[in-house]
Amino acid sequence: MSTPDDDAAVGPRRQRPGGHSRGTDPVREERRALAAALAAAGPDAPTRCAGWDARDLAAHLVVREGRVDAGPGILLQPLAFYTERVRRRAARTVPFDVLVERFRQGPPKFSPAALPGMDKIANGVEFFVHHEDVLRAGADWEPRELSGELEELLWRRIKIARFVLRKVHVEVTLVQPDGRSLRVSGGDRRGRGGPRRAAGRGVPGPVRVHGPVGELVLWAVGRRDAARVRLTGPTDSVKTLTETGWSL
Repeated sequence: MSTPDDDAAVGPRRQRPGGHSRGTDPVREERRALAAALAAAGPDAPTRCAGWDARDLAAHLVVREGRVDAGPGILLQPLAFYTERVRRRAARTVPFDVLVERFRQGPPKFSPAALPGMDKIANGVEFFVHHEDVLRAGADWEPRELSGELEELLWRRIKIARFVLRKVHVEVTLVQPDGRSLRVSGGDRRGRGGPRRAAGRGVPGPVRVHGPVGELVLWAVGRRDAARVRLTGPTDSVKTLTETGWSL
């Protein structure tokens, strides 16, 4: 049972059950699956989020949707200290099963995350990646089979990789098994000729990253040690890319 301190940490309970859309919704399904994975793992289970166990991850998910005041710190580094303080308090004061259930039920109705359409815009990649953070931290994991709806949603949202890889000085193209591709990093853009015209001046050549869309998403957001992808391109470019660090 929650206490007043619990509510202060993570915000009030959701006022209505369920989500905003009817029928099969890949983000709603991924929310339910992530909640189930957290509950099955237990609060002290490791995750692929560096330094976080399942309790930390559950607190992040609840604070992200339920504490409007803590939201800006997720994207704005100068405010990150406050967001982290709220998250740690939630992890410390709110029982793990309460955190998981609040996440399962969805955001409070006052939250911007509760606006129609926000799930698909903001949560598809978030929930998928954190679901895999839980699953792939366990022993003997294997990639799960994704629904066609989730795969299409992830491919539409994979453009986020352009933001994540913005400082990577290698041209990177993501390639699915069916041949669909998306260039997500233009490499070093100095000079009007772009990376290929400038290749003679030491700019790395292009690299192609091959894999199913779920693996490409994980690779692009920085879960490279857990993503099953294949890199092709000039040896020096592949080496430069693999030695470059990034994360979302």
